[in-house]
Amino acid sequence: MIRVALPTSAAAIPRSISTSASETISKNQEEEIRRIWRKAEAVCFDVDSTVCQDEGIDELAAYLGVGEAVANVTRTAMNGNARFRDALAARLQVMKPNNQQLEQFVNITKPKLTVGIRELVGRLHARGTHVYLVSGGFRRLILPVAELLGIEKSRIYANEILFDKQGNYHGFDTSELTSDSGSKETGKPAVIALLKKKFQYKTVVMVGDGATDAEAAPPADAFIGFGGNVVREGVKARAKWYVTDFDVLRKDLEHDDSDDE
Repeated sequence: MIRVALPTSAAAIPRSISTSASETISKNQEEEIRRIWRKAEAVCFDVDSTVCQDEGIDELAAYLGVGEAVANVTRTAMNGNARFRDALAARLQVMKPNNQQLEQFVNITKPKLTVGIRELVGRLHARGTHVYLVSGGFRRLILPVAELLGIEKSRIYANEILFDKQGNYHGFDTSELTSDSGSKETGKPAVIALLKKKFQYKTVVMVGDGATDAEAAPPADAFIGFGGNVVREGVKARAKWYVTDFDVLRKDLEHDDSDDE
């Protein structure tokens, strides 16, 4: 083994060994996201695996007895880089939930809120920050979540399952912005652009665990990656600020930016 003596004083340590330029840039980027977070006029949260611990569509599929079949469709779609809308349609085609089944599922299922989300949303509301739930999931499954968190129904942007007159599955509403992704004209980027235009928000932050959340910035002024339920390495790499505990976000709101001036 070859032993190399390293300098002991901080001044003698080369920059490449101590703090690299990229690390400095990364810290600066994170601090900028933190500053945006603290002054946000609106915060948009993803729901599945972010606000809630689980994935609503997977839970519904399991309830309908087609959990594994839907999981297979999901894996196939991901491997083939399928368009979000096509993947959603394929999963729903396997499930085909009727209105009665959907209502029964909602009535017997209690949302599994992620630890710390109640306190975080409560703190945001106390600050006067508008909180939105923006999801590629289904509005009917998200309504109970919004109720638990004290979020107005009008601040839910999600997908709508359609039924015929007999209550049978009849597709989903493709006019919903969240029914697709992959461009700034659809999905979460489009929702945030709409909110900024409609309410003249100067600062909007998106918080979520997935790629569709990361693609929301811009137009979101910042994206905060969340890995408290599942860590997606691709999303973690894209996030300038990545957290695994909502308490980190809540406590950061107490920071006084004037102390840095």
